[in-house]
Amino acid sequence: MKSVFEKIVLLLKDNILLRRVLFTILALVVFRALANIPIPGVNENQLANLLSGQFGQFFGLVNIFSGGGLSNLSIVLLGVGPYITASIIMQLSTIIFPKLKQMYQEDGEVGRRKFMQYTRWITLPLAVIQGLSFLKILETQGVLENLTTLDRVLNVIIITAGAFLLVWIGELITEFGIGNGTSMIIFAGIVAGLPLQFSQFVQTYDVTKIPTYVALAAASLVVIIGVVYVTEAERPIPVTYAKRVRGNKVYGGVSTYLPIRLNQAGVIPIIFAISLLLFPQVILNLILGFSKNDTVQSAVTFVTKHLSPSSWVYTIAYFILVVAFTYFYTAVTFDPNQISDNLQKNGAFIPGVRPGQSTTTHLSNIIVRLTLVGALFLGLIAILPNIVQHTTSFTTFAIGGASILIVVSVVLDLLKKVGAQLTARQY
Repeated sequence: MKSVFEKIVLLLKDNILLRRVLFTILALVVFRALANIPIPGVNENQLANLLSGQFGQFFGLVNIFSGGGLSNLSIVLLGVGPYITASIIMQLSTIIFPKLKQMYQEDGEVGRRKFMQYTRWITLPLAVIQGLSFLKILETQGVLENLTTLDRVLNVIIITAGAFLLVWIGELITEFGIGNGTSMIIFAGIVAGLPLQFSQFVQTYDVTKIPTYVALAAASLVVIIGVVYVTEAERPIPVTYAKRVRGNKVYGGVSTYLPIRLNQAGVIPIIFAISLLLFPQVILNLILGFSKNDTVQSAVTFVTKHLSPSSWVYTIAYFILVVAFTYFYTAVTFDPNQISDNLQKNGAFIPGVRPGQSTTTHLSNIIVRLTLVGALFLGLIAILPNIVQHTTSFTTFAIGGASILIVVSVVLDLLKKVGAQLTARQY
């Protein structure tokens, strides 16, 4: 505990780090204020019925990206969902278009800024489509009443602007605050929803379900411990630097290690998988709202039923997407060939492995095996609440596994960044 208090004292003395922390807090306060400004024409009673009805789980999943903005139909009800979907499209495009991959990985800060600009451009049509879909669902369910064409257009403009405002706030947090801005917004939304969930739990408390409550609490604790352990776990790869003689001095000859994390992708695969599963449902609900054809409505209803969070099809697809995105994001962020070249240029080598292609193959084999363990763990934790719902009569929060992963991962990332800043200050 003493070290914790010492770090707090150092944090308060470090003006740069303190400003970053205060800026992050201020940005999140602004975000929470925006999340409580509703769009015009909302029928609160119908909204409550809708959230507790057939669309409850669907909107619960969407609500994770809006930071609670969807639960009261705020001007930021889309949250960062369109931006995340656009990011997925751009990341997948790096596989198809080598120039995009070069721009993202090799062109430095200028290339990354251009890459992010393309992502924002794609965000615009996605935000408009999602906005139209949500408004149509809300209108057909009686949540938005007596809307004229002008009202619909204004609402779409408002929530699209709200989505871009959140993207801007997230980028400001990333640049001037602490942590990844998008993750921080999602984190803030999850934490802000905890008091409401607790009050709902108190209202529905049943003394006969105490053993179930205890079991779920124990399972949550085990999951948190497991997330921390897997997030922190790493495989050290020994690296030796060859001796170099310059004049009368000898350089190199030291041994160190290259840390490869068990979960290189962090919580990004969970966010990507949820976003990708939600987008088809948004489009289908938009079709369902506008189409009057019985055949089309029956087909769309059948598909949306099997894509709902309560179905086994959704659970299986969710698991597969998390595993696939873990491998994909790891491949994007960890390039064995580039690491091998850097080691060779600096006169370093892995003992027992020849420099060059052999080192690349060695690193690739290690990362594939490690990623398998990390991907399976992320997938199982993500679908754990769904499995509980399918196998027991106890209804849990539909995104509990994802929520725990995001909250724990963001907290660990924040602690690391604050610790790194404090360590740098001491040196």
